[in-house]
Amino acid sequence: MLLSRTKPAASNNNHSLVNLSEITKAQRMAVSPQEVPSVTKFIENRDFQGAITLLEYQKLNENASTETDLWLVYCEFHRGNYKQALLQYEAMNNPLYAACCYFYLGMYQESRELVLKSPKCPLQVRLSFHLAHKTGDEVSVLEFHRQLRDVAEDQLSLAAVHFLRTNYQEAIDIYKRLVLQNKDLMALHVYIALCYYKLDFYDVSQEVLSVYLQKNADSLIAINLKACNIYRLYNGRSAESEIRPLLEAQVNCPFGKDLLNHNLVIFRNGDGALQVLPPLVDVIPEAKLNLIIYYLRQDETKEAFDLMQDVNPSLPAEYILKGIVYALIGQETNNKEYLDTAIQYLHLVGGSASECDTIPGRQCVASAFFLQRQYEDVLLYFNSIKSYLSNDDTFKFNLAQVQTILGHYKEAEEELVTIQSAKYRSEYNYIECLTRCLVMNRKAVQAWEIYSRMETSAESLGILHLLANDCYRTGQFYVAAKAFDILDKYDPNPEHAAAKRGACVGLLQMVLAGREHREALSEVVNLMRGSPDPQMDHILRVITNWAKENRVKM
Repeated sequence: MLLSRTKPAASNNNHSLVNLSEITKAQRMAVSPQEVPSVTKFIENRDFQGAITLLEYQKLNENASTETDLWLVYCEFHRGNYKQALLQYEAMNNPLYAACCYFYLGMYQESRELVLKSPKCPLQVRLSFHLAHKTGDEVSVLEFHRQLRDVAEDQLSLAAVHFLRTNYQEAIDIYKRLVLQNKDLMALHVYIALCYYKLDFYDVSQEVLSVYLQKNADSLIAINLKACNIYRLYNGRSAESEIRPLLEAQVNCPFGKDLLNHNLVIFRNGDGALQVLPPLVDVIPEAKLNLIIYYLRQDETKEAFDLMQDVNPSLPAEYILKGIVYALIGQETNNKEYLDTAIQYLHLVGGSASECDTIPGRQCVASAFFLQRQYEDVLLYFNSIKSYLSNDDTFKFNLAQVQTILGHYKEAEEELVTIQSAKYRSEYNYIECLTRCLVMNRKAVQAWEIYSRMETSAESLGILHLLANDCYRTGQFYVAAKAFDILDKYDPNPEHAAAKRGACVGLLQMVLAGREHREALSEVVNLMRGSPDPQMDHILRVITNWAKENRVKM
């Protein structure tokens, strides 16, 4: 995660990052009262704080040596206290190790300057390789890549850069080869599991990770990754139960706490996002993306757009998110430039070799075609992934809207009535879409019931207009007459009056043809009585005379 730092650590901030290996006291070697472990034993158990305590005691009570100071700064570096280690390495005039501290602090320019002053050695090559990647110097990346040796340290650096460039399979190949060469490098299983997680193979990731957890059951990084796999495979509640012991243990690791608190927000579907995520935006790369997603879910598109401005996407998920943000802000502001940018990002993901046959990739292409109003193409892509998203309300709503646009009203109604989300069911677009489908499927009475449950508002007026016009066009004159009657009272004008008359006459014709119940005519007659319209009075007399002749009670 530290290799992914996006901005340098503030120079006046004394809050240092702690190495993720320093997680719980349980990691420390069990000792008897008669035995005090050596510095070497502490370091072998990666208990750098314990080693520092012993070294400082020796420094105070024994004859300190230069070797003691070297071990002290080594432990400070490996426990994540890079600022303290930097001060000590600079005092020792060791530019290469100081450059490593600057690198982990995200201060790449300062690191590069010291690297250039350092003697050529394998560590200098590896650090130069990482700096070239971080600063986007592709020529230097290739140059230092050629200088890497076929040894574990150099190959681990190569795998790390592959990982950061999303070349996860290449990283896996290197890690697997190293595992075969040295089975004692147990942490490689975590790296492999993380790569599989990034490739969406969560069950495979879990299987690989279990090998490491059998021997390191209290590893924060491994437990956190296990929880993330469970979140993807099952749900947030199960994932939270995995990390809860670590949260309750009050882990003495600032970065570890940040990581756990960040993921807890995700597992809880955004609960506490505004309290946790903003301070982590420049510490955990995913924090900014998740904060953007939170703003989108709260319909705070402007805030999401502002935060998205300095995100330079490199991963498919980042391109997708940027495309979504630009699509939403483009629709809200009617900005064609933003919409074109959204279309570009979405097609870029959907057309890539790695994503074209994935569900997100096809959703991207479908979304781009939707913005381009190529609805037949949208439906083609949606149908290709429909079986995988049968329980996804968002997908079903989008599919139903496209089906409605294309006139596939029966299929659209089937999708709409299965949507469970209260949020979607209360949206105007959903109500409008379902109302139209019901009318077109000749279920106008059900559509009228939807309108009847709405409170008086601009939205209910829009549904009333839709009902009146669609019912008239489809010959469902009973509901059309009632809808135009209300519209005529709300906004008296010749068009509404004429439509109301036409609906009443149409209803009479439907009754005469036996295609409508006579009781419907009786209710419409009540709407016609007392009308100041002389033409309506004439229609009323015709209906009344017919009713008397046919002994129909009005």
